[in-house]
Amino acid sequence: MSAMEASDPRPALDALIAARGVGYAALSRMIGRNEAYLQQFIKRGTPRSLAERDRRLLAAFLRVDEEVLGGPPGAMPLAIRRLDVAASAGPGGLAEDDRLAGSMVIDPAILAGRDRARLSLLPARGDSMLPLIHDGDMMLVDENDRRPGGRGGVYVVRLDGALVVKRVGIKAGQATIASDNPDFPPIAPRPAGEVEVVGRVVWLSRSLA
Repeated sequence: MSAMEASDPRPALDALIAARGVGYAALSRMIGRNEAYLQQFIKRGTPRSLAERDRRLLAAFLRVDEEVLGGPPGAMPLAIRRLDVAASAGPGGLAEDDRLAGSMVIDPAILAGRDRARLSLLPARGDSMLPLIHDGDMMLVDENDRRPGGRGGVYVVRLDGALVVKRVGIKAGQATIASDNPDFPPIAPRPAGEVEVVGRVVWLSRSLA
């Protein structure tokens, strides 16, 4: 195999798309291109290389380093995928399939020690977690941290089909789920098996506009 063939990102991208179960057209639309864009890139070699923005968005969605898709060797994997679903800090929003809404560059110090492939960004909706989490805050969720202890922490969980962010603790097989805002009514404890923990909120970004 030649050096050019070894560094060609097209076979790797094709395999990643197949493994993710998303079509060329759908993924092309998600990065803001026409439906034939990725198929032409992979099958016909047009364009010759991915634009930096396209490469960054694809790497974030597919959860790989940009180098796999033809980026510069040793590039810091800082782009985290941002999902077009919201975790409710209120009555509860319905979670749909992952929909890419772009990516966001994060300070490498925040990512230190964490697996970027298991990190996602999603917005909070509602005010039940005030004063800690405000409506519209962007939350960095670590999907590797899915085991709340007895002391609890702030987690994104699915309850009865709704995606919510709450303070969650699990002890003796029982899950306690609470809002930080005292104006919201308490939630009755329930068996831990009834609570699907998506991940722990490890960082927040807030717009001041």
